[in-house]
This record gives sequence, C-alpha cells and structure tokens, in this order.
Amino acid sequence: MAAGAAAALAFLTQESRSRAGAVGALRVPAPVTMDSFFFGCELSVHTRSFTFKVEEEDDAEHVLALTMLCLTEGAKDECNVVEVVARNHDHQEIAVPVANLKLSCQPMLSLDDFQLQPPVTFRLKSGSGPVRITGRHQIVTISNDVSEEEESEEEGSEEEEAELCPILPAKKQRSRP
Repeated sequence: MAAGAAAALAFLTQESRSRAGAVGALRVPAPVTMDSFFFGCELSVHTRSFTFKVEEEDDAEHVLALTMLCLTEGAKDECNVVEVVARNHDHQEIAVPVANLKLSCQPMLSLDDFQLQPPVTFRLKSGSGPVRITGRHQIVTISNDVSEEEESEEEGSEEEEAELCPILPAKKQRSRP
C-alpha cells in the first residue's frame, strides 16, 4: 500500500509542476482525493469471466490492486487456471495466466497488490472453480476547481508581495587605521 501511495504522490507532484507551467515555479498543488473501495468477484462454471471497467468520462486515475485469489467452498481437486486480460504499455490487449490453483497443493495465492489499469477481464481458463478474486479499487482525483476564496487569497498575497520593500545592499564599513 505504501508503494502505491508513493507512486500516486510522485504522479501528483509531476502533475502539479506541469500545471504550474514551469519546473521551478512555486504553486499550491490542486486538492487531491484518494479513495479505496473493496473489490471482489467469483469465477466458476456458471461465470467463466468477469470484466472490471470504469466510465471513460471520468477524469480520475483508477487502479485495481489485486490482493488474493483463492478456491472457495465446493471446489474440486483440479487445476484452476485464472487468466488476466489487460492492456500492455503499447496499449495492446494481452492475456496472461496469473494463477494455477489446486485444492490439494495450492488453494490460494497472494498477489501482494498486483496493480492493473482498467479495463481488466478475469477468465477461468481451465477448471470449474469457484475461484474468488479480491482486491481494492483505488481512485485518485485531482480537483481543478479553484474556489473564489482561494482566488481572493492568491490576489491578497500578490498585493502583500507588492507592498514589501525591496532588499537593499548592505553598507560597507570603513576599516579603522
């Protein structure tokens, strides 16, 4: 979780700098909200796939952080292969098996916050399940709205800066003989 928060803060720092117009410009970053919601789905003979997607009109950054895959009550002692279909860095759709669960030797697998960008499809490639997938849906929202109060505060601080006297150079003292 700390790694995800650090990545989000690094992203937000870059976002703040790019909005300020220059790398060295000082500017108060836009308000940020970070929400995290529990995620879970089950794959079985009846439901062989599940797609997690978000609304495209949404300006927020969405991340699906998977924590665990496990066989649940009623699972048979057979290989249950779970595959994830998502997009790679070139925005091409790829399918990757992430788990091979078997009741007698590996009934669950910890994914340690394996992070994916939606849309993501989970498929039960082989086996009958049921396989439970759990994780967190994380949403980072950067608010671009500047309230009237903040605008008046910025104007007030600019006026204060204008009223300050300029810094004068120090007077040199003559040395005594």
